[in-house]
Amino acid sequence: MTRYIIIGAGAVGASLAAEFETHDIPYVLVGRGAQIAHIAAHGLSYRRPRETRVVQLNAVDTATPPVLKPDDILILTVKAQDVEAATDFWAWRDVDGAGLASDLPLVTLQNGLAAEDIALRRFHRVYAASILIPARYTVTGEVVVGGEPNLGIVTLGRYPHGLDDTASAVVSDLTKAGYLAEARADIRRWKAAKLQHNATNAVELFAGTPEVRAKAAAELAEEARTVLKAAGYDLAAPSERAIDISGWRVAEDSGIERGQQSTWQSFVRGTSSEVDYLNGEIVRLGRLHGVAAPLNAAFQRAAAKLARDRGKPGSLSIEDVGRLA
Repeated sequence: MTRYIIIGAGAVGASLAAEFETHDIPYVLVGRGAQIAHIAAHGLSYRRPRETRVVQLNAVDTATPPVLKPDDILILTVKAQDVEAATDFWAWRDVDGAGLASDLPLVTLQNGLAAEDIALRRFHRVYAASILIPARYTVTGEVVVGGEPNLGIVTLGRYPHGLDDTASAVVSDLTKAGYLAEARADIRRWKAAKLQHNATNAVELFAGTPEVRAKAAAELAEEARTVLKAAGYDLAAPSERAIDISGWRVAEDSGIERGQQSTWQSFVRGTSSEVDYLNGEIVRLGRLHGVAAPLNAAFQRAAAKLARDRGKPGSLSIEDVGRLA
């Protein structure tokens, strides 16, 4: 029987583990630090629309990882900046009775475009996934997910291209666990489309009127789209989905607020951020393909200054971003 090894106990990983626990899908949640210690000792405080419950999870620290089995599937839910270290740690672990973990399927659930190429250096069966989930992790031991009636939307496929039985099986289990999930052979197109959206995350770090923020976000997205197209990406359109997501929404009073996506949450927690793999990825592709990306570069630079100075979201303004550029 397939067992999932969920690597990373943040908002995405912990909520996935909670749903697998609820729906009797075998898993182990592996993390580090205060978050996994709290979950292992006290359970996860898991807030969904109209209910909050404590879920006891099968959770272990990275220092004492589970013995891997030939039927395991690894799901990487750490942030993009942690993929290098995580794949190095897991790829060369023994699998009980057969080979190394590098032979196991690895599912990447990171924003941006870098995780899969990093993973391919060590794993030959990589499955890329694009996930849209309104989730928050800012308090140790607590995760909030505000999507309803489903948790979020997952698009998954073999990387760099194709589908197989493993992809279909993972999508089936995600659907059973309450996600709107579909398998796509052209997963790079969906990852690129998600990056265009995620390039706007950085706007949430800086103070400004709603109008100023909206203008900055639109300009970042348009610049990102131009660069991605120059780099050869044909971005997937929402109308291409094979599943109906029209009834999905972020519930009111769910605990999820606008302007508090994953990048904002990282700064609130004082941890490293994925800006270099979002806006920085647009900048990198622009440099490779001769297309200027000055706005993404400015937000990347401003976010780096904010992180270096241990600043909190809103301590610099969007006008400051322009001056730093």
